[in-house]
Amino acid sequence: MASQDPPPTGPDPKSSSDYVQFKCLPPGGHLNRWSTTLTRGHDYPGAQAMLYGAGVPDKETMKKAAQVGVATVWWEGNPCKRAVLEFGQIVKGAIEKQGMLAWQYNAVGVSDAITMGGEGMRFSLQTRELIADSIESVTCAQHHDANIAIPGCDKNMPGVIMAAARHNRPFLMIYGGTIRKGHSSLLEREINIATCYEAAGAYTYGRLAAKTGAGEKGRTSDDVMADIERHACPGAGACGGMYTANTMATAIEAMGLTLPGSSSYPALSPEKRRECERAAAAIRTAMEKDIRPRDLLTAASFDNALRLTMVLGGSTNGVLHFLAMANTAGVPLSLDDVSRASDSTPYLADLAPSGKYYMEDLYRVGGTPSVLKMLIHRGILNGDIPTVTGRTLAQNCEDWPSLDPNQQIIRPLDSPIKASGHIRVLRGNLAPGGAVAKITGKEGDRFTGRARVFEKEHALDEALSRGDIKASDGNLVLIVRYEGPRGGPGMPEQLRASAAIMGAGLSNVALVTDGRYSGASHGFIVGHVVPEAAAGGPIALVKDGDEVTIDAVKNSIDFAVSEDEMARRRAEWREPEPKIKRGVLAKYARLVGDASHGAVTDQW
Repeated sequence: MASQDPPPTGPDPKSSSDYVQFKCLPPGGHLNRWSTTLTRGHDYPGAQAMLYGAGVPDKETMKKAAQVGVATVWWEGNPCKRAVLEFGQIVKGAIEKQGMLAWQYNAVGVSDAITMGGEGMRFSLQTRELIADSIESVTCAQHHDANIAIPGCDKNMPGVIMAAARHNRPFLMIYGGTIRKGHSSLLEREINIATCYEAAGAYTYGRLAAKTGAGEKGRTSDDVMADIERHACPGAGACGGMYTANTMATAIEAMGLTLPGSSSYPALSPEKRRECERAAAAIRTAMEKDIRPRDLLTAASFDNALRLTMVLGGSTNGVLHFLAMANTAGVPLSLDDVSRASDSTPYLADLAPSGKYYMEDLYRVGGTPSVLKMLIHRGILNGDIPTVTGRTLAQNCEDWPSLDPNQQIIRPLDSPIKASGHIRVLRGNLAPGGAVAKITGKEGDRFTGRARVFEKEHALDEALSRGDIKASDGNLVLIVRYEGPRGGPGMPEQLRASAAIMGAGLSNVALVTDGRYSGASHGFIVGHVVPEAAAGGPIALVKDGDEVTIDAVKNSIDFAVSEDEMARRRAEWREPEPKIKRGVLAKYARLVGDASHGAVTDQW
């Protein structure tokens, strides 16, 4: 039977022709502008029957109620994601109180910390694409009118933002929240997940008991390791330093895609649950005002994200994810933009991994909104950008307390930790397409050493486990290759190696890879080398003993090999046979682009 309701008026005027077009009613009071395609009249009786079976109570609700998807990136085997299912249930109840229908569903995720240093880490980065694909799929296939996404771990945040850019329907993100600090009674100090990896390096090199003072108390290195492992993660929440999860959460708040305070509320705080309750009214406002993700994902908001990352000492992974998010939203963003932001933004935050404080500490002195308020006032961030609340970023922050001038976490602008950003984009004959370094200045600004080449991360891990790399070896640049997006495959993080080097006290070592690093990594480290080794990049041609120079002032990375010798090596190089030929990693390797463009599978 034909519908008696007026037909949709045509394509959504805010949809891009590069994405799937969906017919919908125009803005102006119709909150169910997508779901009405299924629920008006009797055009889709099977759809309505299924919706009744799923819990729609009556015809009036079917016809008029907007439908909001609540995407929780949840699984219970990881502290970062453990609480987000409950958060989704709180959000669902609040949406229903607003007279709308809420449909909760889940997206996949893996634990970086659990998989770190093993084959499971190859699956980590590609989950960003799976999360984006799954939320886009459910939102569009089910004709949801809006989406609230609740991520909790590193790749989750950019994944949900990429999905939002694709479906471009009213959206907001709720960060799953940070973990509390751990505490070791044996060490008599605060610890966290990164402590585990750095302790492992000290353990391997026989330094742990002495280095921590435990040996004086009659405790062995095994006692120390067991104590750290037991107490580093005291409950739910994402890794507590300015690692990748907190880097992305704070940056996305600075872009205007969350409610104020979302990125700094601890997972187990009352404020996090109140945020979940407030989200329903906020998404309704976004629906009424027709605020869409691509209204907010702009060059100005990405500049805010980059600058806040520099101020807070955020993860190099942020660069990879900002490039991917911008690509998906159709916003021009390149490594040159990263360089400009870094060159003109001071590094102010004494936050782990390079500093001593954690997100829990920042929360206690006002949290992210207080930092944003100060940076907007000082002209470092753009407070005029629009946000999901319908207010500007500056308006979102204006009622928050100013940072206490006596707090020690965020340094004054006239006394920065570093006058420019810690993230440096390097280019040279080793990385003509770019590389990303995390250099805070504590390690110095320049490093020259002899190359020692490892064909895979596990080869370096094994060498470190044997104690083969020594302080007496002189300056070494450890090259780890065939770990890029395609060659890994999956561009695994190399926290296990970088943390072991720090724990072992090997200050004579720099680390260079076409893979990437955890946000918990620090030291003289360079990643994201492009072209990667699997694509025949110069990193594939480096040999043991080559002199490598990394210069964070000139932003260069070179190895001292003549053009003739380079040509000879290139002629001898053969592309390795892929070891993984089927399954999700093989599909990812065939589709993925390079790290300098975000390592995305749907490059513009």
